[in-house]
Amino acid sequence: MSRLALRTAAATATLGLLVACHPGEPPGGAAASFQTPSAEDVVPGAIVVDFRDGTTRADFDAWEKQWNIDLEFNSIEGEQSGITVAVNVQDVDKVLAEIRKNPAVESAEPELRFRIPPNEAGLELTEARGPGTAGFPNDPLYPKQWNLKAIDAEKAWKRSTGKGVIVAVLDTGIAYETRGDFVQVPDLKGASFVEGYDFVNDTNEPHDDHGHGTHVAGTIAQVTHNSEGVAGVAYEATLMPVKVLDAFGYGTSADIADAIRWAADHGADVINLSLGGGGYSQAMASAIDYARKQGATVVCAAGNGGTGRVEFPAAYPGAVAVSAIGPDGKLAFYSSWGKELDIAAPGGNKQLGDEGGILQNTISARDLRTPVYAFYQGTSMATPHVSGVAALLYAAGAKGPDQVEKALFEGARKVDGQQGWNEKYGHGVVNAEGALEALGTGWLGVNWKPLLTALVLLVGVLLTLGRKQRPGYLNILFTPTFLIPLVLGTVGFFVVRLFTHGASSTNGLVQAAALPIPDWKDVLFGRGRLANPLFYSALIPLVLSMLAVAIKRLRPVIGGLALGFAGFLAYAAWSKAPAIAWLPFDFLAVPWLVVNAAICLFITRAMLRKEVAA
Repeated sequence: MSRLALRTAAATATLGLLVACHPGEPPGGAAASFQTPSAEDVVPGAIVVDFRDGTTRADFDAWEKQWNIDLEFNSIEGEQSGITVAVNVQDVDKVLAEIRKNPAVESAEPELRFRIPPNEAGLELTEARGPGTAGFPNDPLYPKQWNLKAIDAEKAWKRSTGKGVIVAVLDTGIAYETRGDFVQVPDLKGASFVEGYDFVNDTNEPHDDHGHGTHVAGTIAQVTHNSEGVAGVAYEATLMPVKVLDAFGYGTSADIADAIRWAADHGADVINLSLGGGGYSQAMASAIDYARKQGATVVCAAGNGGTGRVEFPAAYPGAVAVSAIGPDGKLAFYSSWGKELDIAAPGGNKQLGDEGGILQNTISARDLRTPVYAFYQGTSMATPHVSGVAALLYAAGAKGPDQVEKALFEGARKVDGQQGWNEKYGHGVVNAEGALEALGTGWLGVNWKPLLTALVLLVGVLLTLGRKQRPGYLNILFTPTFLIPLVLGTVGFFVVRLFTHGASSTNGLVQAAALPIPDWKDVLFGRGRLANPLFYSALIPLVLSMLAVAIKRLRPVIGGLALGFAGFLAYAAWSKAPAIAWLPFDFLAVPWLVVNAAICLFITRAMLRKEVAA
């Protein structure tokens, strides 16, 4: 029996057992042993070995004799990714222990099973054609899409429609063409597609044999204003269909890891993963890290477990984890949440009525050749809203995942007086208009508001000084020793962005230079959900100001840096974007930022004040 057949049989045998299982936790460190996930998440007798880039088939052919297994590249991506799979392994733990001793092995683990979260499909409607609604968009079922109104899509479409951006949908495939047993759904006729791949069947025809993937793709880029059906978030974006889940909605860690890397290698700007479960897979974690370094934003469903535990792949570092809200704006009853969560989005809540779900064009669960408009609910449905907004941001000039995520989080709508980040909504509910506003779509695609805030504060500082104590305005602004630290503290060395696809794709020094100094924490400590209070404070300017006591020529430099921090922190407080780590309550974030901005202004004043002779 082939590897594909063995895995399909195993998946089918456990269909009745899989409900809402909890994922395993990642290893505690590089040397930690792998924690085995629950038994129903493991493909029996199958292992995944991820070799270092450059390892050849001849290399592992020699080693597999020693290990007494038969390894094969998992897919067409294998020669680039180094991901191999072996099946019918008799003693998995013993074999893995031997394999991990080889220095060419990046990771070796049991092959895991991932899936569509359960109970997402819902009410199906017949095809919708007609003259359409008045105005834009004229799609006849658009009035039922409460979700697009909830994210201010109409306002955002005046700024961006996602044109030219490639969004990879890693799912059950997409009903993108009519061929053989498969049909194209009518509301994707005229949509833009690039070549995809089917990692389940190893073909270049990623057709949907389930319906889930087509529904997800519709939320991202359904053809809009065509007097047909419904609308999509980034309706001029280009879809890349990548099939990683079979007709039952199951897939494997090896296929998903290869697919993530393949999508990134083939130009995907955004990668949507509306799937979960399985447990921790180092191969998948490495694939997400690889995709980010290639400049792709990876967006994942938090899970439908209804508990405070974010599932994988959403819980991996570098993934944007998405929870779901219903039409009432509240966290949906099924939505998972937790410390890895980044943002919330409309996912539906059919407890509030059948039409409380997310409506999109897909294929019927009863007949794959029958297109329908169906209300689904789940974090699977919330995730493509965030992917769609990410596409709008890329089309508007965002240069990489760091910039996209910053705009997503700063532009998110706060819920119920939310201050900063929390475990149920992350940074808030995604808002397309707010994200584009936060991106700063002006000159060079830079958000200049922190710098403008700093300049306004500078005027206030100078007005507090006496005429004889006050330096000349123009003398300050045109002095490089003052101006350069000010720019670095508010917007970073923005010119770097003109020469890189995104800061994430470059080395640490260049990445840091492209960020405001307070955000250097992301380079030094890694991307986190919470802002580091050592950087989002007056600490750095305060420590450096002590040098000015002995070295007076440093005063303009420290004054510019302190003003930059003041502008950055004041703007952060006004936008209520970050939550600060180590604070006992979220509501303390804004007071923290305001107080530290004030301290920075006091330092600025001290550095700029001219000494007056008695």
